[in-house]
Order: sequence, then structure tokens, then C-alpha cells
Amino acid sequence: MERSLHVPDLAAPGGLALRPWRLSDLDLVREASGDPYIPLVTTVPSPYSGAEGRAFVERRWERAASGTGYPFVLVDPGGRPVGTVGLWPDGEEAALGYWVVAAAGLAAVADWALRELGIPRLVLHIEPWDTASVRVAERVGFRREGMRKEWPAIGGERRDVLVFALSRDDRETARRTSPARRSDTSRAPGHDRATGMH
Repeated sequence: MERSLHVPDLAAPGGLALRPWRLSDLDLVREASGDPYIPLVTTVPSPYSGAEGRAFVERRWERAASGTGYPFVLVDPGGRPVGTVGLWPDGEEAALGYWVVAAAGLAAVADWALRELGIPRLVLHIEPWDTASVRVAERVGFRREGMRKEWPAIGGERRDVLVFALSRDDRETARRTSPARRSDTSRAPGHDRATGMH
């Protein structure tokens, strides 16, 4: 049996924070369920109902309890949920996925995973058309490694995805040279798209 994982509270620049999911986050699930893309690459229910929204939040708790991942909610300085980041360890690497409005949220989870958990390599899978998510990944220090052809089934069809990776050394370089350390709460198109296949 896998060990249970503790999803911690993490601070991010600009007064943003990451924390475990709560039932009070159902408005975030409802908003995501109306997005044409997020339900295709996640288990966000579409159409939304209160029961399905609650089941989605409970699945986040089950992932941590079963030891399969760290699901976070990104909250703004006022405590309002504005996005999510998930970290899914698998051996020597972990996949990340998000629908998020700030590179700062992704950076905070990546820093924590590399430093505190000691995960050597983090991976993102992003569809080529999602240029906003590519920009977020690059601001955090992820490097494009190539294309994975017809890999995930999204909406019932196989699609190509770009593969991005980040190591501890990559992240340290990015922290010294990138503006990702500043808060970025802009809602550029695609920043609220899920990019990891989780």
C-alpha cells in the first residue's frame, strides 16, 4: 500500500499561496467545468453539478491519501481560489499539470518538489497550440525536450504534446535570470488551461 502524502501550504510571490483542496473550492470547479478544454484533460466534471463537483474535490483528497499525488489550489492574496497545480510523482520524476493564472504558482510547487521532496526531474506535457502555457513553463525554467507524438487521448483523440522538463540546476538558473520571481496575475489566454495530463 502507498503511503499517504501531506499536501502542505506553500507561499508564492505577490501574496499568492497554494494549499490543499477544500469543499469551499467548488466555485473553482464550476468555473473550470465551463471551459472547453479543461474537462478534456482532467477529471473536472462537465456538465457541472454540486454532487459531481464535490466528487472531484474528494478525488483530490483521495490522490493525496493514496500516495499518488499532491493536488494544490492556488489562492490570491484575498484567499479566493484562482487556479490549481498538481504534482504526480512517478519514480525518478514527477509530472505537473495546472490551470493557473500565475507562473508564480507553478514555480512555488516546482521549487518545493525539487528541494523538499528531492525529485530530480519535473515534466510538463503541453499541446503545441497552447502558447500561453508554453510561456508559463519557460518563465519557470522548464526546457523543451521535444514532441511526443499521438500520446494522450484528449477528448477521445490521440494528440501530439510538447515535452518540457526541469531539474534543480535548471530551476536555480531560472531563478537568477527570469522575471518569474515577480508576481504575474494577468489572465493571458491559456493561463487557465490545464497542461498536465492528470
